[in-house]
Amino acid sequence: MRAGQADGRDRRTHGELQIGGGLAKLISDNLDGYRATATTTGASVQNIQGLGAGTYDLAFSLLDTAGDAIEGKESFSSPQDIEALSRLYPNYTQVLVRSDAGIDSLKDMKGKRVSTGAPGSGTEVIANRLLKAAGLDPAKDVSTDRLGLPETVDAMKDGTIDALFWSGGLPSGGITDLTTSLKKEVRFLDVTPQLPALNKEYGDVYQTGSIPQSVYGQSKDVPTIVVPNVLLVKKGFDPDLAAEIVNLVYEKKSDLEKVNAAEVELDFAELVTPVPLDAPGRLRIVARPMIPPDRCPYPGGKIPQGVFDSASVGVLPSLSLIPLRVF
Repeated sequence: MRAGQADGRDRRTHGELQIGGGLAKLISDNLDGYRATATTTGASVQNIQGLGAGTYDLAFSLLDTAGDAIEGKESFSSPQDIEALSRLYPNYTQVLVRSDAGIDSLKDMKGKRVSTGAPGSGTEVIANRLLKAAGLDPAKDVSTDRLGLPETVDAMKDGTIDALFWSGGLPSGGITDLTTSLKKEVRFLDVTPQLPALNKEYGDVYQTGSIPQSVYGQSKDVPTIVVPNVLLVKKGFDPDLAAEIVNLVYEKKSDLEKVNAAEVELDFAELVTPVPLDAPGRLRIVARPMIPPDRCPYPGGKIPQGVFDSASVGVLPSLSLIPLRVF
């Protein structure tokens, strides 16, 4: 298998490379007949496109981008045949501004220089949606730079941009770098006032969250918006292999936590709307004793007849990220 994930060329990005490598190792070490390697990719969009092209067998994606793929909108010209195996961990929307930029709300970004994330990234998706929710046109009202996190951090340090958007796990190395080096020259912006508008337009894929003050040495917790990362497969993926992989991830969760404890937040009881659930694989998984009964959303671990009949069951959160290719 080959695993692809968001750009990991700079250690300041975040833990996707670590999680991808950890997952690849779990598969290689525990599933007979399979070998997995982590591969760096552009972001969620590229990962989903890779699934469709057969380049990858599994992929990490932000749930909002995966929802666009299902509907064939935004970055996708047609609906993509993908399904979800599990929710993995939440991405936290992290918006920082230079303290001297005069930005106290998203509306104040009008006329400012802002990094909205790398092209096709989950960061860019939520950045543009937040700006629109604040009444701004990202193409006209804001001077946008489409930069990855390493380049964004450098631009903030140089003073060539006034603000940045970033969607990632906690802590994200680049944000730690920035808050440590610039200290009070930068500050976080509360974007939760835009949450009702996002939910109205896109449903409940976006949720309220909080960045604990201890993560980046702030004086108080930072309210923010979170979006799940999910583990995807192409429709028609071998259900027995799907069951083996998901069981392995849950059984060996502690091994992944050793790789990056802050990012691994698996929860079997959470589904994955608006992405269809890989029902055959999940049915096998529920029937296995290695999944604790209290993790199953149905009494006694028994799934009622017809639960998986809908194309949009339930629900399943920090980049794009980890495709796997079976050799």
